[in-house]
Amino acid sequence: MPLPYCVYVLFSQKDHLLYVGYTSNLEKRLEYHQQGKTKSTANRGPLILIFCEFYLFKQDALKRESYFKKTAGKKALRLMLASTFRQLRYKENPAIVSLPKENSGSERSERGPNE
Repeated sequence: MPLPYCVYVLFSQKDHLLYVGYTSNLEKRLEYHQQGKTKSTANRGPLILIFCEFYLFKQDALKRESYFKKTAGKKALRLMLASTFRQLRYKENPAIVSLPKENSGSERSERGPNE
């Protein structure tokens, strides 16, 4: 049985920055990003999926997504994906772009295939 919740990291080939997100349907969510239907990545394509983790419970996925958006999580991604970042010429001062948490209600509704 596949795990239903996913935390993923996209790399923008346009601005060389990352986007961290969560979804319950990765394939559909990636389509939304590539088609420009996601506000925070609409003008940042093309995008490459460079990392994903799957979870059984939504709360665990949301906690991990939040972690990757913080300093310690950014450092963890730099360590785990060092080779990938070098090959993609990831910017020296990593930034993770996403909508602010206070907009999480509208963000969830625009995401589409989360639930």
